[in-house]
Amino acid sequence: MFAHGTSHPSLLAQARRVALAAQGFLERRPEAATKRHLSRVLGRSHLLQIDSVNVLVRAHYMPLFSRIGAYDRGLLEKTAYHPRRRETFEYWGHEASLIRLDLHPLFRWRMERARQGEGIYGGLARFGQEKRAFIEEVRCEIETRGPIGAGELSIGGKGKGSWWGWSDGKRALEWLFWAGEVTTATRRGFERIYDLPERALPSDILNAPTPSADEAQRELLRLSIRALGIASERCLRDYFRLEPKDTKARIPELVEAGDLIPVTVEGWGPVYLDPEAKIPRRVEARALVSPFDPIVWERTRTERLFDFRYRIEIYTPAEKREFGYYCLPFVLGEKIVARVDLKADRAAGNLIVHSIHPEASVPPEEIAPALGDELRLMAGWLNLGSVTAPNEWRKRLGL
Repeated sequence: MFAHGTSHPSLLAQARRVALAAQGFLERRPEAATKRHLSRVLGRSHLLQIDSVNVLVRAHYMPLFSRIGAYDRGLLEKTAYHPRRRETFEYWGHEASLIRLDLHPLFRWRMERARQGEGIYGGLARFGQEKRAFIEEVRCEIETRGPIGAGELSIGGKGKGSWWGWSDGKRALEWLFWAGEVTTATRRGFERIYDLPERALPSDILNAPTPSADEAQRELLRLSIRALGIASERCLRDYFRLEPKDTKARIPELVEAGDLIPVTVEGWGPVYLDPEAKIPRRVEARALVSPFDPIVWERTRTERLFDFRYRIEIYTPAEKREFGYYCLPFVLGEKIVARVDLKADRAAGNLIVHSIHPEASVPPEEIAPALGDELRLMAGWLNLGSVTAPNEWRKRLGL
């Protein structure tokens, strides 16, 4: 068992199990996942990261699949954006995220800082200072017209062609989004549809008391350690992307209050344990996890816990990629045992396995049966009728 200031080789294995249990990998997947199962995952992780890459499936859908198996993706749409029963709001949590709705008050200090040009992209901060009158015009148009996308603004102007070549209208909307003056009412495809918070979010949430910045940060760190189980200061800070100066001020307060327990794990430290963490004797996980999954968000943590150096290669030129464009770690038991480069060929109804890279210490025959099952489950979940894999893996995977 962990103890303050002690270290033993077995503690790293315990730390791995604590981390996996905190993220829900200790529980068996349900035979038929329901909205209740989805809400349990969201209640544990607090947020789902959103990302535009759709080579397999959008990032916010995958952590749920990794934990509860095949589920109706429409359940997440309803959970996220239902006009009367939504359970999330979009904001900057861990990057752009779907965040538990009840946590809205904990982010108001970040919204206030954004209004002052702090904690926001430099160019957008300058735009906010220089274009206040224009930004207010955009806000008034949303107030008058209701939920609209950036391209529907009458005064928005045109973008410059690239993904980040935003029009002035889009910049204004994103500044308002950072500042909490507009929110995402829903999405059209992947396009944000903006509206005023008072029309998109429940009044009881908006009327909830606003904690001080210090208390909000303390609570976000409490939520972080519950979601992580065990973490360094850097990991805790990364979960909700807090500023180093804020985290360093809050952590001693949380240690003194007993909300963080300092422990020592060989090769990794100092680290903190959730006082309510489960420390299971074993974990029997089986999951392909997204590059945007909380279990691998903080890459140094992944390397310390799992001896697994992981980098996503979507921004790496093809000729320089080591493992593939969209490579998913494969968790088996208590370890990350392989990397699997996947693509959903929706037109052909096929899940393409471009490559499989086992970790050096794990024989392929130990990986293949469980990985084959997971790939077939994923194909069915994505409505893909077949799975294709490299020749040397087909028989092993049972394809």
